Amino acid sequence: MQTIFLDRDGVINRNRPRGEYVKSWEEFQFLPGARDAIARLTKAGFRLLVVTNQACVGKGIVSWLTVQEIHARMMQEVARAGGQIEAVLCCPHLEDSGCDCRKPAPGLLRRAQEEYQVDLRRAIMVGDSAKDVQAATAIGMPAIMVLSGLGRIADLGSSSLPCRLAINLAHAARLILSGEVLLPEAPLGL
Repeated sequence: MQTIFLDRDGVINRNRPRGEYVKSWEEFQFLPGARDAIARLTKAGFRLLVVTNQACVGKGIVSWLTVQEIHARMMQEVARAGGQIEAVLCCPHLEDSGCDCRKPAPGLLRRAQEEYQVDLRRAIMVGDSAKDVQAATAIGMPAIMVLSGLGRIADLGSSSLPCRLAINLAHAARLILSGEVLLPEAPLGL
């Protein structure tokens, strides 16, 4: 089964202003069309997993329990719309921690491979930042960068990261479902 990895903030829900974090369910706001897009992808047979950096935990701004509660509510609301998020994998570490799970490192993707038997050769990443694209690129996975969050074409700069651009998750889902963005079928040398 093919897997779609989704970043959380800026892909599924609205980003908070710079330097702020989603600290409670009340601050979590789904982006327009996000729940429906996840439902369409679920109904088409894709596995969906969320991979997200949440440094607010490492900074002591939000507890790990609160982040887990936010994710549980997000998954419930997605299910009410007819979609399914199989799991949320989260890096709670600070940017300078040197961990292997904070994007742009591909540790969360590799964890999904180990814990959920995700075939990374048949997966794609949908994120809103160059870090999301870099995590995917590090293991040879295609990526779509949405412009609904932090994503800006300028963020890609001269790095020429290989990715497709989409307006938001609903647009990314249309690209995937129409076959305009092909998920790999053959091994990528993982």
